[in-house]
Order: sequence, then structure tokens, then C-alpha cells
Amino acid sequence: MAERIIAVACDQAAYELKLDVLKHLDERKIKYIDFGTHSTDSVHYPEYAHKVCEAIQTGECELGILICGTGIGMSMAANKHKGIRAAVCSDTFSSEMTRRHNDANVLCFGARVLGKGVALEIVDKFLDSPFEGGRHKTRVDMFMALENE
Repeated sequence: MAERIIAVACDQAAYELKLDVLKHLDERKIKYIDFGTHSTDSVHYPEYAHKVCEAIQTGECELGILICGTGIGMSMAANKHKGIRAAVCSDTFSSEMTRRHNDANVLCFGARVLGKGVALEIVDKFLDSPFEGGRHKTRVDMFMALENE
């Protein structure tokens, strides 16, 4: 099995929290690619969502983490990409279940919504929870087919 690499990006509102997430990934020895932003200067978050989604689409990365002020804008931009299943999560249960039942491949959350501790717990649940398949695969296949309509 190929080594798992996580794509990570943020906008200026989430720059500091992204640094915390990257440090946490380093501590867990999880490889990642940091697609930016690299400062608190104002940026357009759809550009960063695109970089993460493209890395997943090409197979360069397995999963993604996108952080903005609320997580909502990043998730909306990410879900415009074919094959991307991005979910905004503000609690660990949702983070776990979106992997287990929805096979989400991008986690989104808000730096203005969550504190560092909860954010890192959400990241851990997302990365550590496998897709269960079975009846859930049928449902995921059904909503992914909507991309082709």
C-alpha cells in the first residue's frame, strides 16, 4: 500500500490553526503537503481548495484538510470538484461518521469556530476512521452519480 499523504491548505483566517495542524501531523508522523497559504495576508480561499482537491484527484494525496474562518466556504469550493466529498465538521462524532458512512475525502473546519484542542481531535477522528462500505457504499455511489447528471 502506498504511503498516505494528506493535502492541507487554509486561508488567512486559519493560518495559525493550520500551523497547529501541521505540527500535530508531524508529531503523529503523518506525511502531508502544505498547499498554503503561508501568511495572514488576504487570499482567495477557492484557489487553495482547488490545490488540495487537485492533489486528491491526481492521487498525489489520499485525503485533504481545508481550514478557513468557518469551514463553509472551503467546503463549498471543494465540493465543486469531481470526486471530492468534503464535509464541514465541528465535532468529533461528525468527523468520524463522515469518513465511516460518507467516505469523505476532505475535512473542512473553521478557525473562528473551533479551538485548537477540538480541531486536532476532529483531525484525528477523520484520519483514523475507515470507510465502512456495505450499504454506505451504495449510498455514496448514488450521490456521486449526481456529478454526471
